[in-house]
Amino acid sequence: MVTFFQELNPVAQALVATLFTWGLTAAGAAVVFVSRRVNAFFLDCMLGFAAGVMIAASFWSLLGPGIEMAEQMGMVPWRMAATGFLAGGIFMRLIDTFLPHLHAGLDISRSEGVKTSWRRSTLLVLAITLHNIPEGLAVGVAFGAAAAGLPSASLGGAVALAIGIGLQNFPEGTAVAMPLRREGLSRWKSFLHGQASGLVEPVAGVLGAYFVLSMQAILPFALCFAAGAMLFVVVEELIPESQQNPRHIDLVTMATLGGFAVMMVLDVALG
Repeated sequence: MVTFFQELNPVAQALVATLFTWGLTAAGAAVVFVSRRVNAFFLDCMLGFAAGVMIAASFWSLLGPGIEMAEQMGMVPWRMAATGFLAGGIFMRLIDTFLPHLHAGLDISRSEGVKTSWRRSTLLVLAITLHNIPEGLAVGVAFGAAAAGLPSASLGGAVALAIGIGLQNFPEGTAVAMPLRREGLSRWKSFLHGQASGLVEPVAGVLGAYFVLSMQAILPFALCFAAGAMLFVVVEELIPESQQNPRHIDLVTMATLGGFAVMMVLDVALG
């Protein structure tokens, strides 16, 4: 797989990788064609797994390389890491504050962001789209960093990040499509809404890769920024959503550790 990516330019690499991650979102949404319901415990574990993947990716694929890269470029590593990391979190907080969205399982009266008359289905899709912005950005920035030729960022690490993000996108696609199916939407409409939440990833990925290639001096900041944005999503949304049922908390926590371990192994093995 790494050999295939070596034949592409970095922006094309980011596009292919994020089309892969979007494809797994669509695969998760396609579960509506074979079932009207997904076991709540299974879905909670999958969301916990996704949280673990994103936590590990935030450090091994983004924050760690960003710190090393800042040092290699003569910057103050801790200052760059803290600034970029917090900026990513603040950016996601601003989007969360203004973008209308609704988390699965909640009444429409508890929607977040600016008040709107948009339909419940649209708000549910936007909630997962919010997750996918930093994921696509992270993949794009990782491929852009690998193209810079610095030792702290590798093509294998970028590929590992794309695989990890793709794995955790599957349950996210299901988490959108299934509630819509239960509310009476047709299988096709539920699927189309579910996969649409992942379409932002190729856009964010290409923009991330193009941006860092155009301004390589900001690469350490961009990597740490993506890490902060991903951690915001994990703490603010994925972990709370996965642990709503008290009976599932312990096993969901183990699933989170499992996701962390899988992403760690991918990054160390391929990076």
